[in-house]
Amino acid sequence: MDRSGKILYHKNIQTDPDDFLEAITPFKDDIVVCVECIFTWYWISDLCVEHKIPFVLGHALYMKVISGGKTKNDRIDSEKIAALLRGGLIPQAYVYPARMRATRDLLRRRQYLVKRKSDFLSHIQNTNHQYNMPPISKKITYGANRKDLPEHFEIPLVQISVQTDVEIVNVLAKQITRLEYIVLKSARYHDPVAFILLKTIPGSGKILGLTILYEIHDIKRFPKVQNFVSYCRLIRCPRESSGKSMGSKNSKIGNAHLKWAFSEVAVLFIKGNDFSKKYHRNLVNHYGRAKAMSIIAH
Repeated sequence: MDRSGKILYHKNIQTDPDDFLEAITPFKDDIVVCVECIFTWYWISDLCVEHKIPFVLGHALYMKVISGGKTKNDRIDSEKIAALLRGGLIPQAYVYPARMRATRDLLRRRQYLVKRKSDFLSHIQNTNHQYNMPPISKKITYGANRKDLPEHFEIPLVQISVQTDVEIVNVLAKQITRLEYIVLKSARYHDPVAFILLKTIPGSGKILGLTILYEIHDIKRFPKVQNFVSYCRLIRCPRESSGKSMGSKNSKIGNAHLKWAFSEVAVLFIKGNDFSKKYHRNLVNHYGRAKAMSIIAH
């Protein structure tokens, strides 16, 4: 689309670098490429950098709010993206640097595996409650305490179910440890000073510090503290019209990984800190337990 709004090229093509470069060749000297930040944008961003083509990454959720319509397909979406770019209305997302992407994605994968491990451990505890068995005396988060765990149950088929959970948890634990070692090694090359500083925050250890480091990358990209806190999903997003509340539909816009990290830091911050425990009690008295934790995470 040119500056007057005339469509010059509008076709579906394969996601192949050569096909893309061939399509834009007549316009290459004066073109800006804009794509939606779904999970497949890495290759085209790197291709534009390689060929020195200006690249804009559009925030998918904000763009959906601005340009939502009754009918949707790739051709309609591409025309809307071009029109928004032409009008200067593209809500931009952050183009994360290529050299750190793989480490960040590996860290996110580790977080996913930790959640799955927690699911299987929870299933063991739920099975124990389901059959009204005596409480499991040892913490099953430790591998040594899971060795004879199936024998805690009386019914053979239940023992098989628990044994399945234990074996999967053991495999996940091994993979999580391996990923942690690899990610920690990568952090030494990317930003070791920031990593050391993040670990000085009470409650922030190696993994939480790495998560914060890799999800933020450059804190200067946020013009104000409020922008950063909103990005971390740590504030409410009220929607009002004529003085009436319309709910908080956009609460999911932001970084779920940072929300998790700061929420975890808040819990650990309270555990080993007398000042924070007193502060937490005062907040609980005023706002309730759940909101008190959100305030501390904020």
